[in-house]
Amino acid sequence: MLASNTGTDTPVEIFFKSSKLAKVLNEDALLKRHYGATSARQIRLRLAVLRAAPTLGHVPTQPPDRRHQLKAERKGCFAVDAEHPFRVVFEPAHDPIPRSPDGGIDLQQVTEITILEIVDYH
Repeated sequence: MLASNTGTDTPVEIFFKSSKLAKVLNEDALLKRHYGATSARQIRLRLAVLRAAPTLGHVPTQPPDRRHQLKAERKGCFAVDAEHPFRVVFEPAHDPIPRSPDGGIDLQQVTEITILEIVDYH
């Protein structure tokens, strides 16, 4: 899907890998049931930061959010920290993914993401 967001005033659009994940992350009672009250609060905060950013490049790389790009089998994905040990894992939802001149992902052009999972991958 192509992005229509120019990255100036519209926040990042968030999609979900599955309808089940969308339901869990959008219904407070389900979120608490799956992750506990403390983790649910942190996950909600991270989703709010992602939703408020005009582009992925605007999501902080410093704690508590700590946006970071993943490697190995998760190459092309990103994560933000939630309550330890959980991470919110997502990928750009663009086709094609915007690239910078060096071939990396151009974070200033990423305006749509797909949440893949909430996981402890360590």
